[in-house]
Amino acid sequence: MKKVLTALLAAGALVTLAACGGNSDDGSGDSGSSNEKVTLKFQSLAFQKTTVAATKKIVADWNAANPNIQVEYVQGSWDSVHDQLVTQFQGGTAPDIIHDESADITGFANQGYLADLSPYLSQETKDAVPQGVWDTVKTGDGKIIAAPTLLQSYVVFGNSALLKQAGISTTGDSLSWDQLQADAKKLTTGGKYGLGWGLKSPTATVLNLGMNFDAQFFEGSGRDATAKIGDPELEVPKRIHAMAYTDKSIEPTSLTQSGSDVLPGFFAGKYAMVVGGNYAAQQMVEQAPKGLRWEVLPPLKGDSTKQAANPQTLSVPAEGKHIEQAAKFIDYFMKAENLAAVGQGDWLIPTTQAARDAILKSTGGKNGWEQTLAGAGELTKAPFQSVENYPKWKDQIATPALQEYLANKTDLATLGKKLSDGWGQVNS
Repeated sequence: MKKVLTALLAAGALVTLAACGGNSDDGSGDSGSSNEKVTLKFQSLAFQKTTVAATKKIVADWNAANPNIQVEYVQGSWDSVHDQLVTQFQGGTAPDIIHDESADITGFANQGYLADLSPYLSQETKDAVPQGVWDTVKTGDGKIIAAPTLLQSYVVFGNSALLKQAGISTTGDSLSWDQLQADAKKLTTGGKYGLGWGLKSPTATVLNLGMNFDAQFFEGSGRDATAKIGDPELEVPKRIHAMAYTDKSIEPTSLTQSGSDVLPGFFAGKYAMVVGGNYAAQQMVEQAPKGLRWEVLPPLKGDSTKQAANPQTLSVPAEGKHIEQAAKFIDYFMKAENLAAVGQGDWLIPTTQAARDAILKSTGGKNGWEQTLAGAGELTKAPFQSVENYPKWKDQIATPALQEYLANKTDLATLGKKLSDGWGQVNS
């Protein structure tokens, strides 16, 4: 269970930051105008071999061209990054360049732990990213507390042979949830299931896809946000539950597994379709048996095809001694060729059109890239991204409540009450 900074520690840290803020700004300015050699620690969360290699190449290319601003690659983990950053910020040991995601850094930004990058990022970088994506990394007063790099969407992967055999069309601009349910039921036959869905950690999936039905989950921002749990917010878990226990077209055990855990079943034909983050395509390329043809289906649609734009981010500690130099590296990382390299390696969507165009040209749109990149325009800021205690609510309240409901151990009304009441518990 993740811990959060206590109010006392946060207040003390803010006093400390206020006291040393002038020194940090002066120090970074002096370093930027001198020949002093600095070394910046870059804690990267890249985990797929292709993306680790692409990220290390970016670092190596930068270091070769910038002898006075050297970047040291440090491997981090998505599983522990929040707790690690809590400890690092408390101890003043945060890396110079922080890799995370926008939903996780909101609390740190509100507590004053992240530098405002507005004065340092180039206009080229600012112009390249759509305003709706910038909104996910801006504070209420307009400060940019991170650069958004890559976006994830949730997509449906299908076994091409099984879909064709069942006469199911995979073309079109979108795939309605009603059609997904009908297709999954049609594909459930002979001891095989139409759909496998790894929902061991269900909260991000439910909140992202909930935007298909205009789900909000929260109103307001920061610590003043209130929970909003009604029919739109419960629509996605309700539909998944119905497919698993009424239609019996989702294999129930898959709901207790991770997204990676369900892939062997998909490869073996146990499931005709799986739903997961689009990054799973890289695992399919690497692990799928020869002869298996798979594809990405059109984006899921409820009232719309909207999903949350919760980008991966690069930020800088406010107490950092080399904010300007760190921002220069981030600017370099945001170049189209670099975002395209890490995006293609991770099978994620770059935040800039130039980088997306580069991936489309490089891949020819094959292996689902055309469908994946086409969904970029519908990714937008979600309410939960402005909520300071969202990480705490996600881990302590939403995840166990959704797991219980998807295991058929509670009903929809109870789920809604737990999600709503739980917010009051963690945000008091």
